[in-house]
Amino acid sequence: MKKLHLPLTDKEIRRLKAGDSVLLSGALYTARDAVHKILSGLIKNRKKLPIPIKGAVIYYTGPTPARKGRAVGACGPTTSARMDEFTPPLLAAGMRAMIGKGRRSEAVRQAIKKYGAVYFLAPAGCGALISEKITSVKLTAYRGLGPEAVYRFEVKDFPVVVGIDANGRDIFKRRS
Repeated sequence: MKKLHLPLTDKEIRRLKAGDSVLLSGALYTARDAVHKILSGLIKNRKKLPIPIKGAVIYYTGPTPARKGRAVGACGPTTSARMDEFTPPLLAAGMRAMIGKGRRSEAVRQAIKKYGAVYFLAPAGCGALISEKITSVKLTAYRGLGPEAVYRFEVKDFPVVVGIDANGRDIFKRRS
């Protein structure tokens, strides 16, 4: 198991291989469908983004309210394919990693390869368990979107698996 601190360096990203198990520590941002559409529009119109996108790691999740004594409630990954239309522009703008669940389109796989990024898979169905790896949460943008707003998470040993590496290798394309 590899332990990495966010933000990831290009060298660290290049060393990752599809199928690697990784523990992430540091800051990442949450964003789902509505936010991806907003961010994509801002990029298209050359407007300032509400988060630092260069080197960013985006987690596709909509966290539930925190229970007493916890930073956040359950926050499992959402289906990544819903963000596929908006992913290439975010990668072109400097995003370096995404965390979600499920397959990605060929266009996203090619963009990951082109921009030297990585797609991580979070354990689906374990939202309550992996929320224990989130040490702090800060609302960052779009409060009106509720759980789909942008949050900044500080994570410690957040478990993920490399789904698509910077060379375009995709665990969903492996043959048995």
